[in-house]
Amino acid sequence: MDGMLTQAEIDQRIFDLYDEYCHGDIDRRTFLSRAAAATVGGLTMAQALMPRYANAQTISFTDQRIMANYVTYPSIGGSSGMMRGYLVHPKGKGPFPVVLVIHENRGLNPYIEDVARRLAVEGFAALAPDGLSPVGGYPGNDDDGRDLQAKLDPARLRTDMVNSAIYLHKHELSSGKMGVTGFCWGGGTTNYLAATLGADVKAAVPFYGAAPAAETVSRIKAAMLINYAENDERIDSMWPAYEQGLKAAGVSYEMFKYPGTQHGFHNNSTPRYNEAQAKIAWDRTLAHFKKHLA
Repeated sequence: MDGMLTQAEIDQRIFDLYDEYCHGDIDRRTFLSRAAAATVGGLTMAQALMPRYANAQTISFTDQRIMANYVTYPSIGGSSGMMRGYLVHPKGKGPFPVVLVIHENRGLNPYIEDVARRLAVEGFAALAPDGLSPVGGYPGNDDDGRDLQAKLDPARLRTDMVNSAIYLHKHELSSGKMGVTGFCWGGGTTNYLAATLGADVKAAVPFYGAAPAAETVSRIKAAMLINYAENDERIDSMWPAYEQGLKAAGVSYEMFKYPGTQHGFHNNSTPRYNEAQAKIAWDRTLAHFKKHLA
C-alpha cells in the first residue's frame, strides 16, 4: 500500500460516498465532486480509494505450488448459457476440497483471482466464476465492470453462480466437499447459495453480504462463518432478523463484526483495506474451511 493514504487519514464522509459509488447509487463523476465538496482534501481522499490492483497480488500467477487455468462450462438458464471461471488448485491430481469464490458487483477482478490462489496454496481447489463472461468478461477496470454487472438480469446472474457451484462440486478435482465464500455482492450470493443448494454446501463464509430471503434461511445446512464490517449500516442492519432465522432453523453459525472496519475491508487494493482485521478474518475463514471440508 506504499504511497497511499491510510484508512485513518480518510474522512468517514468519503467512505460513505464511496460506498454509494461502489454500489451504483452514484457515478464516478458525482462521487468525486461530492467528495471534493465534503471536506478539505476530499478529492484526494476519493481518488485514493480507487483500486490499485498491483497491491492485491499476494500469490503470484506463476507460483510453483499451484496450477491455474480459465475454464468454460454450461450454465443453463443463466445470462448466456455458458460461463467462464478461474480454476486454481494445488499441484497434483487431487481430489481436493473445493471452494467457490464469488466476486463483488464488478466481475472477476485481479483481487478475486488472488483470493482463489490464496485458497489453492492452502490445499483447496478454488473456482472464481466471472459473472460478466456472458457479456465479454471483466473489462479491465471496476467502473466498466460495475456498469456491465448492473445491466445483467439479477436472477440469471445468480443462476450462473448456482451452475458454477454445481460444476465445481462435480469436478474431477473435487473431493465432494464444497465451501463458498464471497465479498459484497458475492457475500450476499454466498448466503443465497447456502440457502439454495442446501446440503451440497458444507461451509460458507460471506463477507459483508446481504442476508438471504427470510423464508429461505431454514434450508441452510452449511456451517456458516459470517463476517461483517463495523461501519456498514446498510448490511449490518440485516443481521438481527438473519440471526433469528438461523437460530430458529438450528443452523451452525458464528458471526464476527470487525472493529474499525469499512465495507470492503478485506480487499487489499484500496485504503478500505484493514490489514490487521483482514488477516484475522482470513485466518478464521481458512480454519473454518479446513474444519468442515477436510
